[in-house]
Amino acid sequence: MNSFTSFAKRQHRFCSVFLNNLGFLACFVALNFHPFFLQLFYFLILSLLGYLGLKVSKPRTHVRPNDLDLVYTSVSASTASSMVALEMEIFSNSQLILLTLLMFLGGEVFTSMLDLLLARYKFTHMSVLNRSSASINPFSPTNESPVNADRVELGLVSIPRSESEDHQPSHSNYINVSNDRLKNKCLGYLTLVVLGYLLLVQFVGFSLVSVYITSVPSARQVLKNKGIKIATFSLFTVVSTFASCGFVPTNENMIIFKNNSGLLLLILPHVFLGNTLYPPCLRLVIMLLKKVSKREEFSYLLKNSKDMHLLPAVHCCLLVATVLGLNLIQFVMFCSIEWNSKIMEGSNVYQKLVASIFQVTNTRHAGESVFDLSSMSSAILLLFIVMMYLPPYTTYLPVNREKENDVKRKEKSIVECVVMSQLSYLVIFIILICITESKSLKEDPLNFNVLNITLEVISAYGNVGFSTGYSCARQLKPNGMCKDSWVGFSGRWSNKGKFILILVMFFGRLKKFNMKGGKAWNLSWHM
Repeated sequence: MNSFTSFAKRQHRFCSVFLNNLGFLACFVALNFHPFFLQLFYFLILSLLGYLGLKVSKPRTHVRPNDLDLVYTSVSASTASSMVALEMEIFSNSQLILLTLLMFLGGEVFTSMLDLLLARYKFTHMSVLNRSSASINPFSPTNESPVNADRVELGLVSIPRSESEDHQPSHSNYINVSNDRLKNKCLGYLTLVVLGYLLLVQFVGFSLVSVYITSVPSARQVLKNKGIKIATFSLFTVVSTFASCGFVPTNENMIIFKNNSGLLLLILPHVFLGNTLYPPCLRLVIMLLKKVSKREEFSYLLKNSKDMHLLPAVHCCLLVATVLGLNLIQFVMFCSIEWNSKIMEGSNVYQKLVASIFQVTNTRHAGESVFDLSSMSSAILLLFIVMMYLPPYTTYLPVNREKENDVKRKEKSIVECVVMSQLSYLVIFIILICITESKSLKEDPLNFNVLNITLEVISAYGNVGFSTGYSCARQLKPNGMCKDSWVGFSGRWSNKGKFILILVMFFGRLKKFNMKGGKAWNLSWHM
């Protein structure tokens, strides 16, 4: 009995030391590394672990994919890009589960929760340091709230103190401590709300999709013929959609389900909930929790949204209007041009409407397709390119810009405004890929053309996953060795071209650090 007690104490001591060290490491990382590098290292490590997992696990086929294609697939899943270099049906059930985990960990909602955790660690540490320094020299005028120094990184702003408060240090310190504790609690509550939102939405989606496939013979038969488990397909597809990745376990993506309107309608809300309408939905959840619980923390979150990583109410309304407006524009144009085209054959009016809504909604930025993009008109492809370029939280804010921003903009040089813009980087990437694929551009112009390359690059940058694919029938010089496969257009590129597109996927996933969340409509530069 004594030996068991001593063993339990040792285990408890070990766990305590481990958790303390883990907390110290998290705090050290949050305080000493810029968020850009934190997320860059996070996605690099996640992609590396994904590649190793795919490498050691066995696929369904006897032919093993090459290492670059596995790296490409892992990066695509981790960054939620869904660029396809391999047929999805070659992956075994265990590999599909691994890809599901990569998409879950790389999704926007999950990474935002990690940002909140690091912000809370940083805020707590800086608050302790501030109180310690205040206790040493309480009359020092330099004892400002530590969060103000990190305003850019955290989005947290301290409450300014008046001159009278400077002459009452004890009262001022008491107020600051109370405010710090409240802010710390609010960050903790917000983190839990995001976690609950993340798990609940996907659990409900998984349950509904599973029930639908089990109940509808046509959908169930598709998975049976392909040897895909219903649970695996449901979990994989819901996680992929919510993370705005766009991977689907079937080779044909969602094309094979284009007439299963019920399934499309069940999946469709996750496109909004995990991406473009995530901030408004999160704010709505907090409003409901405030009404039900009456807790002070939820009221504080809503009243101080700018300081607590939330979009203001007006901004959320404008975001909803922008998202619905862009979807309406796409829907009208898509139906006007493609309603009687080949891609709509075999569908009734209701199925056409649902499939069209699903297709245009996925342009920003989930990337699942119910139609073959290579059969669409060039006008629609150009429209999709523009929509994929726009960040998910793009809004039109009818307010005047601050004078400081105007002054900074005037001080910018021509090089800073043009060469260092997002659009300029994309042009450089497109040119580089045209160079690496120059031979194919000459010999196979119907497949390899600038429009298809541009769509592929913008799709990777927007982390969408749309692709025109590759068809042997479009070759001007038929090659008897050519074999059609359900892979993206980039899957037929050279290794150099694929490597450049990997860089584009990372660049697109981290673009928010260069454009402040995508507020601007201006395509030449971002504030």
